[in-house]
Amino acid sequence: MQKILASAAVLSLALTAPALAAKPPKSLAIHNSAIVLDTHFDTPANVARSGWDIMARHSYEQDGTQVDYPRMVEGGVDGGFFAIFTGQGERGLDGNTAAMIAGLQRGLVIRDMVAKHLDQFVLVRTEAEARAVVATGKKFVFISIENSSPVAVNLAMMQTYKDLGVTMMGPIHFLNNDLGDSSTDPKGPEFHGLSPLGKQWVKDANRLGILIDASHSSDDVFDQILELSTAPIILSHTGSKAIYNHPRNLDDSRLKALAAKGGVIQINAFNGYMKDIPKIPEKDAALAELIKSVGGNPRDVPADQREAFNAGRKAIEAKWPTPKANLDDLMAHINHVVKLVGIDHVGLSGDFDGGGGIEGLEDITDYPALTDRMVKEGYSAQDMAKFWGGNALRVLTAAQAAAK
Repeated sequence: MQKILASAAVLSLALTAPALAAKPPKSLAIHNSAIVLDTHFDTPANVARSGWDIMARHSYEQDGTQVDYPRMVEGGVDGGFFAIFTGQGERGLDGNTAAMIAGLQRGLVIRDMVAKHLDQFVLVRTEAEARAVVATGKKFVFISIENSSPVAVNLAMMQTYKDLGVTMMGPIHFLNNDLGDSSTDPKGPEFHGLSPLGKQWVKDANRLGILIDASHSSDDVFDQILELSTAPIILSHTGSKAIYNHPRNLDDSRLKALAAKGGVIQINAFNGYMKDIPKIPEKDAALAELIKSVGGNPRDVPADQREAFNAGRKAIEAKWPTPKANLDDLMAHINHVVKLVGIDHVGLSGDFDGGGGIEGLEDITDYPALTDRMVKEGYSAQDMAKFWGGNALRVLTAAQAAAK
């Protein structure tokens, strides 16, 4: 009922807002009748910043962020997987211990966000819990891990993170780690797949009912996870290699193997993984210098430097503009995968607050526009219900059921 009322409010606004009026009522109704979730929000990095408020409406132009509660309401977004991300640092005991501590701290940031706003957010662990939250009009919060270095120090930590609320884990990020090979490490493969520790990680994830996320993993790691896992897996933010040949994307034979085991790929609306973007060395150097000036991590810019950082970023973009992927490019990825393996195995992630976003899909308020585009291309209400949340929830349930 709450979501129907929200839909009515949006339709009412359409009478006075030209941008909304352009969206036909049919697609708005379809969008608001689906459970809409994103499988990879990097938003906890923003929540952790001093002075940044998840309850305030921000804008990408204002502070570079893409997700907050008011925009979730505006975009008809019911919830998502809020990621515990730790960049790949030093390996071995000291490095993995530091990652473990950082991961726990970030997990507590997510739980604290929910605890402070119980009228808006609910921490959930299962599909049934998420659906129950939607019925109340609140937003559900799943917790995921991107880069499992926080558990590499001792795989017993997987239970600790599960107790914290984690329901999905990806083993690897941009660089190889003690679990296996990344798809993008410039040094190339180290283990040619999973390490022995990584293979045990897969078994423990299955035993605990944790959904395995193969995004960022090398093709060899993907193959070995798929072979070893007793449950379906997901790629929480990955594209089609047939549409754009990038190591982060998945080829057709692997997409078929993923689907055959009941898995799901969430198409990644990330500019650099969707089409060729020309390299401008001067621009890259200017961005690197800007990032260095705020401590070397664009995700953790101090509050008192955020305004200057954003102004500098905008100036660089204006001086050296580059083309961006758009909804046509995104639809090419979506349509290809649907044609190849069917609507039951496809979803979406904007990779928002982690570098994602394209023309026409710049933050979560643009999700209704994607529904409108897909409905115009012939996708049904049932298709959209699967695409926006049904498929991801199904595979999570399957992973948890396999553990039992």
